[in-house]
Amino acid sequence: MLAELPILPQTRNFLARPHKMLIGGQWVDATSGQTLSFRNPATGEVLGEVPSAAAADVDRAVRAARLAFDDSPWSRMRPRERQNLLWRLADLMERDARELAELECLNNGKSAAVAQVMDVQLAIDFLRYMAGWATKIEGHTVDASLPLMPDDQFHGFVRREAVGVVGAIVAWNFPLLLACWKLGPALATGCTIVLKPADETPLTALKLAELVIEAGYPAGVFNLVTGTGLNAGVPLTQHPGVDKLTFTGSTEVGKQIGKAAMDNMTRVTLELGGKSPTIVMPDANLQEAAAGAATAIFFNQGQVCCAGSRLYVHRKHFDRVVADIADIANGMKLGNGLDPSVAMGPLISARQQERVSNYIEIGRDSGATIACGGEAFGPGYFVKPTVLVDVDQQHRLVQEEIFGPVLVAMPFDDLDEAVRLANDNRYGLGASIWSNDLAAVHRMIPRIKSGSVWVNCHSALDPTLPFGGYKMSGVGREMGAAAIEHYTELKSVLIKL
Repeated sequence: MLAELPILPQTRNFLARPHKMLIGGQWVDATSGQTLSFRNPATGEVLGEVPSAAAADVDRAVRAARLAFDDSPWSRMRPRERQNLLWRLADLMERDARELAELECLNNGKSAAVAQVMDVQLAIDFLRYMAGWATKIEGHTVDASLPLMPDDQFHGFVRREAVGVVGAIVAWNFPLLLACWKLGPALATGCTIVLKPADETPLTALKLAELVIEAGYPAGVFNLVTGTGLNAGVPLTQHPGVDKLTFTGSTEVGKQIGKAAMDNMTRVTLELGGKSPTIVMPDANLQEAAAGAATAIFFNQGQVCCAGSRLYVHRKHFDRVVADIADIANGMKLGNGLDPSVAMGPLISARQQERVSNYIEIGRDSGATIACGGEAFGPGYFVKPTVLVDVDQQHRLVQEEIFGPVLVAMPFDDLDEAVRLANDNRYGLGASIWSNDLAAVHRMIPRIKSGSVWVNCHSALDPTLPFGGYKMSGVGREMGAAAIEHYTELKSVLIKL
């Protein structure tokens, strides 16, 4: 099978070799010897196997990370050296960008061409942005008063220090990018890390681990454990040696991780689910809005936490915009992401295909009108891009995260109603407004309860801008200067002179 794929020789060689975990600078199998298989979503075929870690393996990884943080060349490294290592890692990723994109495509199903210019390039840009922060982590001095000691002099200052050992668990929809979102601030601040990729998508994490070693990071700074959430993820979230947990995934799992973190008072950030609204105002450029709304939901097969899965269009333009989006959806070519002409790939797994299909059936059964799509097919885990109308705001299709290429469209009559409908959901990760009326846009932005608001675009991310959610969409922020705060602790110091 591998010999027939139109991929680079180095990609083929990487797939064919035995895969191991990285713990304390050594490539190791699981203590139990058990393995876990992973598949190509475009065909359903098994691509390979990785070690299936359990609590003993997680403990080894955390201990290695603790040793590296407390007493190793890493613990004594200057900020400039941490900066240079991050730059070196980014350079190596740039060198191997096509291989990383092909691995992401084969393991996740997304377009390899899109992955190279989006997933891989954003990861590289983010690591380079974070490299700059290594030399810019600052404290400050204070002029202390201490009224009970008026005759004494004091020198007070505040230090910002690395939080320690980071446990990072990432989702399967953007495996490499999400790993780098965790890795960048951890390494910039001087933390060490134990990364657990999703069990469905370990490939680019394994390649990333190789590049970390090649870049010259000391043993134990970056550790990789592969396995299921139950057997590897849970022990990582519960380990008392972890100082900070960072998780990207579903809200349901995020709640469990948050509760586990509190048992050990572990610092935690959670980037969770979404049900993001796309709002098309009456003055919008309708052609651009329809194209943007289609991209907002169908990009990455709709498997995006901030996907624009709820569409609100001013009533006078509703039918036209829905028809335009349906035309775009009907014209999309579905297939293997290695084909550069393919517009949309498969979902991640048979389970996800069944989940998305069930939601579409729920819509049919409740009287929703399917404007386009609605079918699943194989081989592989494909669902056609789907648009549903005639759905009530309180319906499950509007209120629950589907995480697939399914758009629910509803009309509104005025600005106040648009804002009310946009906020009428337990999630608050992102939202987009399509309008050229800047006064109306600026009135809406403060009223929309979400961590990001995009205007005339959707899911546009930049390393300088913090990303995270309101309400059930999470706690804390990825990217931007805000990320540094989550990987450091403040220490107050007062010296009597």
